[in-house]
Amino acid sequence: MSVIDFKETGKIEAYYLKRMWYYYLSLKSSASEAAQNEVSWKYINALFNTLGIGTEPTIKYLLHESPDFETFENWILKNGRVSPQHLKNYNSVILSGKENIPTSEKNNVLSEDDLRHWEEKGYVIVKNAISREDCEKTEALIYEIVEATPDDPDTWYKPHPLKQGIMVQLFQHDILDKNRFSPSIKNAFEQLWQRTDLLVDMDRVSFNPPETAYYTFPGPNLHWDVSLKRPIPFGLQGLLYVSDTLKDQGAFTVIPGFHNQIDTWLENLPEGRNPRDVAMLNKMTLEPIAGNAGDFIIWNQCLPHGSSPNTSGLPRIVQYINYQPIELAYQEEWI
Repeated sequence: MSVIDFKETGKIEAYYLKRMWYYYLSLKSSASEAAQNEVSWKYINALFNTLGIGTEPTIKYLLHESPDFETFENWILKNGRVSPQHLKNYNSVILSGKENIPTSEKNNVLSEDDLRHWEEKGYVIVKNAISREDCEKTEALIYEIVEATPDDPDTWYKPHPLKQGIMVQLFQHDILDKNRFSPSIKNAFEQLWQRTDLLVDMDRVSFNPPETAYYTFPGPNLHWDVSLKRPIPFGLQGLLYVSDTLKDQGAFTVIPGFHNQIDTWLENLPEGRNPRDVAMLNKMTLEPIAGNAGDFIIWNQCLPHGSSPNTSGLPRIVQYINYQPIELAYQEEWI
């Protein structure tokens, strides 16, 4: 075996998977064959994200165990999150072979007013991106997974192995995928990116119950999910309100318009001041964003953002969804 075509697949029909497997196995035996089958890191990263497998454990498994390809695929099926829709999206982007596919105006879901709001505030709301029926199915799934019931507040606070604060490590389900591939959500991301060759991620959900005398909001407070080393690349993030959410219901919160001033702000910070100091960020103008079930919020990754303490009587339930190019730019140094 010498050069593996990127379209050669096994039972998991993912482009570059077999070639990537052979590349890591060849590193131990044939430098020339490894060089012939080397796979760009952007494809490896996209592939691992699509299959829901961690980078470090997968590479370690390949180098230490040297499995045959069938065994490797079985390992992925056991340890990953293989979704036919995600595979179709991934293969389509790979097969396009283009770096920038322009969008079509007929697919635009954001109006001129939406785009002006986006430029000024740094976020935009796609109204009714998901049907109420699908939101109710998603909400029922999340309650079931965390072993809670809507009409019994005592169950909202029970520990569960999938809970990490307000985050719930639930990634794979048909209704979650249906939401991810909503045409309105996909087209809104394409409109803001001005390209169609975008990969959807396999992100989790969140369950933020009201504060009580015995339970306080654990965060995340205002933060960035990107390095603050400049220049900060353009990037987007998004979440779906699965249930109706009031401003005091743990609503998603941002510092509106901060994307337009972040460079100047970072430049003028006192020496030694941590830009991620939450107390400093909380002194700025915060905007909790209310929304109805099915509304989808997209924000510029330069905006400080976070969940907020829930002082209402009902949980806030959301699903995180994002689309991005396969060659997403990022700063390697974390600041």
